[in-house]
Amino acid sequence: MQEYEVRRGHQQNIEPENLRSQMKEAFGNVEERDGKFVSSFGALKELVAWPCKKNTLCIDTKMDTSVANDVAQSTIKAYNAFLEKATGFTSKERGKRIQKKAKEGKL
Repeated sequence: MQEYEVRRGHQQNIEPENLRSQMKEAFGNVEERDGKFVSSFGALKELVAWPCKKNTLCIDTKMDTSVANDVAQSTIKAYNAFLEKATGFTSKERGKRIQKKAKEGKL
């Protein structure tokens, strides 16, 4: 499971109905199970997303490593686009935040 911080002012993006619509837009399908939203797309066998703490989005994924390179690339592109809409941070910004936390020993 991975936790992603949500940029200030983007908290409404992880409210249930908004999260559902963003997943539907990014991955084409979404269903709700036990208060969590589940999708699949390309190399993502299963992606489960839910707001787990204040200003934090939790995501659990199961990947299919046997897909073709073009499928893997489109999956990564869709996943990053979804995370950017949901959290307000680009993939580069998310990477920098994770590196900073690792240096501080918070991971």
